[in-house]
Amino acid sequence: MAHYLKNLQDTIHNHWDLKALCDYNGDEFTYADLAANVEQFKIFFSNAGINKGDKIAICARNSARWAMSFWGINANGRVAVPLLADFHPTNVSALTRHSDSVVLFVDDDIWAKLNADDMPELKAAVNVKNGNLLWQRDASVGEAWEKRKEAFAEQYPDGLKPEQVTFNTDNANDLAIINYTSGTTGNPKGVMLTYDAMTDTDEFANSHFPNKPGETIVSMLPLAHMYGLAIEFIHPNVDGVTVYFLGKTPSPTTLLKAMQEVKPYMVVTVPLVMEKIFVNSIVPALKKVKTLLSIPIISELIYRKVRNKLLASFGGQVRCFIMGGAALNPAAERCFKNMRLPYTVGYGMTEACPLLGYEWWTRFVPGSCGKPVHELRIDSDDPHNKAGEIQARGRNLTIGYYKNPEATAAAFTADGWFRTGDLGVIDEEGNIFIRGRIKSMILSSSGQNIYPEELEAVLANCQYVTESVVVDREGKIVALVYAEIPEDIDEATRAEIPEQIRRTANASLPIYSKIAKVEFVDKPFEKTPKMSIKRYLYK
Repeated sequence: MAHYLKNLQDTIHNHWDLKALCDYNGDEFTYADLAANVEQFKIFFSNAGINKGDKIAICARNSARWAMSFWGINANGRVAVPLLADFHPTNVSALTRHSDSVVLFVDDDIWAKLNADDMPELKAAVNVKNGNLLWQRDASVGEAWEKRKEAFAEQYPDGLKPEQVTFNTDNANDLAIINYTSGTTGNPKGVMLTYDAMTDTDEFANSHFPNKPGETIVSMLPLAHMYGLAIEFIHPNVDGVTVYFLGKTPSPTTLLKAMQEVKPYMVVTVPLVMEKIFVNSIVPALKKVKTLLSIPIISELIYRKVRNKLLASFGGQVRCFIMGGAALNPAAERCFKNMRLPYTVGYGMTEACPLLGYEWWTRFVPGSCGKPVHELRIDSDDPHNKAGEIQARGRNLTIGYYKNPEATAAAFTADGWFRTGDLGVIDEEGNIFIRGRIKSMILSSSGQNIYPEELEAVLANCQYVTESVVVDREGKIVALVYAEIPEDIDEATRAEIPEQIRRTANASLPIYSKIAKVEFVDKPFEKTPKMSIKRYLYK
């Protein structure tokens, strides 16, 4: 299979005037615009003395211009360092400094909160929104940036032609991206991914959920996270798919309006989004015809009608909903399966660029997270029944953590397998079932392994429970619950709800993992960009 930049090059040659990158109801750029942008970046880097392998950071909200900046960096052999716009300014400075970035493409309001003195290697900062120079430490770099369009016009007086566009693809082992897994200032883990890792992900995507020029997709996930970057942007865009960016997290109304207008071929999301659709739209619709769902032929017709209505609300062209980042609520999953909704739940992490497990929806097994993308093993003497650490090996995996040899050494086994830190089993057909994280596993007094995620899945089906975190407190299992309780429930009844939830959950749990106490929290749990709960904050 071809290098992903070769695919982008071919798309530019063959679809010069096709829309490539668009902001929903905003800026639009064709593949011709994209090609000219990449060439202008090339001229800028050359005139500024910024060499191949130098680091360039991007810290801005999702937009077509964010994507244009990325291609300008990535297609020219410089190392892109995407940073979440939601990181605290102190962390943005720390990670820009840690990555040795020499230029920062940034939103102007984020830059206003930063101190250039905290980033001594930085030579210039550029406003992603309009391309204006925000700051310079090195005047020659600033001048090279501001004169890049003029230099481009001199080099291509008749304009850039499709046949003049060529990208270097002899760089499989070169570093392409440093993606930070958190915003910590302590011991940051910058995941190093090569061009070959990105090519491998694109190859897998093309063979398992292919697309074609002229199709469309809506980008909702953070571009500074590998899930959104690789699956929602890079893979579709290099093949001629027009990517529409929503920018900030949209309201449900705005999201569905965009879906209906854009008509995406695929929806890439996190389970939380689909669970909200399940609770707010599907459950109320099914409640109205609950008695009819027990009649086989009638229930099939009802589920089909609900599915068709849901697909129509997403534009009517969706071939598959791809979810990742967390487990799907079992009740929602059972309903989606009954509806024959084209959905699948994958498994991945930044270090795998990001895919570890995937299966097409018609072959997807509920409760699993697909089959191995490459080699995968369970560190257990009985991998089908006894959970062990999931370990992986393949072209898509990280070569280590930037300037962090200790973390790199700890991440790999002696025989070269990557330690995911996840616990799981794999059945005889190769389906992966995650049981939890090694660090979150609870060892009971009787020696039983208790996986909080499994208890949380049970709690998710209890009335009023929106989300939960199960913790060990002095040998007792405590469930922290964020609940949504109707305002018209009186105080006495409200006070009994935690115990009601505990009893309901325990009825489905074995003796060794029964919940001792349910405690309510007053706001939703803090989450990572991929919407996983930050467990370490709750003990």
